[in-house]
Amino acid sequence: MATNDPQNDTTELACVEESLMSLEKLDRASPDLWPEQRVNEFIAQNLPPTDQTSWSTALTSDDINQLHQLGNLTVTGLIAEVKKLHDEAYQLGLEEAKEMTRGKYLNIFKNNK
Repeated sequence: MATNDPQNDTTELACVEESLMSLEKLDRASPDLWPEQRVNEFIAQNLPPTDQTSWSTALTSDDINQLHQLGNLTVTGLIAEVKKLHDEAYQLGLEEAKEMTRGKYLNIFKNNK
C-alpha cells in the first residue's frame, strides 16, 4: 500500500512546479512602443468616413425598397430571412464545388503553354 509521506508529496510538488516553470522573458516595452495617444491617432486615421450619404449614393430605388422591407420585418422574420440567405449561400457553395470538380476532370484548368 502507498503511504502518505508529507516529505515525498512536497518533493513531487516541487518537481511538478519546476517542470511548469517558463524561462521565457516577456517584452514589456509594448506600451512604450504604442502609447495610448498613438493608438488613438492610428484608429482615428484608419476609420472609414462616417458620412451617412456615402453608402447610399450607389443604391437604386429597388435597393431602397428592399431595405425598407427588411427594416419592417419582425425579429423572427429577419431571422428567417438570414436563414434563407445562409441556405442559398450553402447551395451555391455546393454547386461551385461540383463545377470545380467537373472542370478539373475535364482538364479545362490546364495551362496551355
